[in-house]
Amino acid sequence: MAGQIPLQLVQPTFAESPRRFKSLKKLRGGFLLTVGYLLSPLCWWNDLFFNLPIAYFFGYLCSWFSPNLLSSCSIVGYWLSNIIGILLMQLGVIDVFQDKPKTSLKKELLTGLVSSTIYTLIILALIQFKILDAPLLFSNQAPTHSGSSIPMLIGGAIF
Repeated sequence: MAGQIPLQLVQPTFAESPRRFKSLKKLRGGFLLTVGYLLSPLCWWNDLFFNLPIAYFFGYLCSWFSPNLLSSCSIVGYWLSNIIGILLMQLGVIDVFQDKPKTSLKKELLTGLVSSTIYTLIILALIQFKILDAPLLFSNQAPTHSGSSIPMLIGGAIF
């Protein structure tokens, strides 16, 4: 009996453990939701600060294998950063708002991946059919800002 802890002192620790776990889970969910929002296409200002540097870095890594991969892998990196943002938001929402998982995490992530891919395909179709206007990133001409004859210069690149 000399080295044993009385049961009354141990019980409150076990009772507080689920509350601590819930608050840590909600804190993790809030962090995932914030990071996901910053990477997702729902945040209108994120591209310049997050997605484009990530996309360029991904393209740069791919260009080590072949210099021709820089632009195509940058596009893939941009798409992946948006997809990862949406999936992180989905994981964060599950942690913050759901007490008990109602469906499998694998099914939730697959649903998020499919819906994000469909979103991307819709945007590409709208650009292809000229419903949405996309900037000329890789042309020799310097496009101008609508309503102005001054080319838009951002970071030394013409957009």
